[in-house]
Amino acid sequence: MAERHLFGTDGVRGVANEDLTPAMAFDLARAGGEGREGHVIIGRDTRRSGSMLVAALMAGFNSVGVDTMDIGIIPVGAVSRLVRDTGATLGVMVSASHNPAEDNGIKFFGPNGTKLSDADELAIESRFFEGDPWVRGIGPKVGIQMVMSDAVDRYVHAILQPVEYSMRGLEFAIDAANGAAFLAAPLLFERVGATIEMFHADPDGMNINRGCGATHPEQIAQVAAGRVGLAFDGDADRLIAVDEDGVVADGDVIMAIFAKWMKERGRLKNDVVVATVMSNLGFRKAMERLGITVIETAVGDRYVLEAMRTSRAVVGGEQSGHVLLEDRATGDGLRTALRLMEVMASTGKELRELRTVMQAYPQVLTNIIVRDKRFEDNAAVVAAIADGEHALGGRGRILVRASGTEPLVRVMVEAPTKGESADVAAAIAKTVEAELS
Repeated sequence: MAERHLFGTDGVRGVANEDLTPAMAFDLARAGGEGREGHVIIGRDTRRSGSMLVAALMAGFNSVGVDTMDIGIIPVGAVSRLVRDTGATLGVMVSASHNPAEDNGIKFFGPNGTKLSDADELAIESRFFEGDPWVRGIGPKVGIQMVMSDAVDRYVHAILQPVEYSMRGLEFAIDAANGAAFLAAPLLFERVGATIEMFHADPDGMNINRGCGATHPEQIAQVAAGRVGLAFDGDADRLIAVDEDGVVADGDVIMAIFAKWMKERGRLKNDVVVATVMSNLGFRKAMERLGITVIETAVGDRYVLEAMRTSRAVVGGEQSGHVLLEDRATGDGLRTALRLMEVMASTGKELRELRTVMQAYPQVLTNIIVRDKRFEDNAAVVAAIADGEHALGGRGRILVRASGTEPLVRVMVEAPTKGESADVAAAIAKTVEAELS
């Protein structure tokens, strides 16, 4: 497959109005919409630049004869859901997820609610760079713009349908990251009867993810006051929880809880779960003890999804808090939170007890800004990794990978002790920085 230049592991991203301009959004919409019929669903998070890019996308789709439906500020899971529910030809989410407010991004979803395949994204790229001549709708062939004013309510109603337990008596502290969940989260959790207190739910266009949300779970831990804390990221596809003692339960812990709960109920298809190469060694050992097979994929929920569909798995995800469930569509932090509430309600157990299903190995993750991400071609870096593996002697794990969305090389080390993890990671990172920065 040809190399992609615009799309990373999670759509097209960049600094809004500098790297990702309205002109680029307009042409991406033309490239994605040309030759299609029907309508496109478009949602966004709370970034100041979001409405600008949505306007450009709608104009681009309309210009090639595709209708657009603006669903407003809404979690990315709602885009996936409403694409399916309305029979849309495409869905688009305007968000840069957990990135700073200055950034923005464009993610495409297919008619089945999943992110487009690499091949489909490459086809959009190819048409984007090909440029003129474009199909131009004239007269009645120009697409029209519509607004779905009840989109949040429709999404909440849809994801509540499979919930089997009342959450009355459960108390939660919710961190909306000043992002896409700030409207949907309180509506959802109040409908299931949970008692909640909202934090970081006052977006101003520039405070999304700023010192809060899934990338800063310590913030919700400080204010949860003995309650379970639930922290989402900017587009609400991630969930990171904190237990009643303020201890973080990341995506690995959440997946382990779900896998055990479903296996005990005979609902874990084929006794498999899907996780990425970043999942903790402790997660793998916990699954082994439970007789559950772990299928490993590259980082990115699209790759988790592909493996889940092949294996028919009903639990999969990433340590970062992207968790996919039975519908095998996309990460949906609010749906993940509902499932976690269900486990607590059905078992009568607190999260601090449920989380003991796995014991994480101390993990150190270091990000190095680089000018060249091709570390595999550097002899010194390869040698440093080999030295680290020799030092661990099979008692831990090393993973070095290039970021798909940023100019970073990520070095992750797991070992029996935090000090050993840190020492090995520091040695490798020092070499990466010297060679590639």
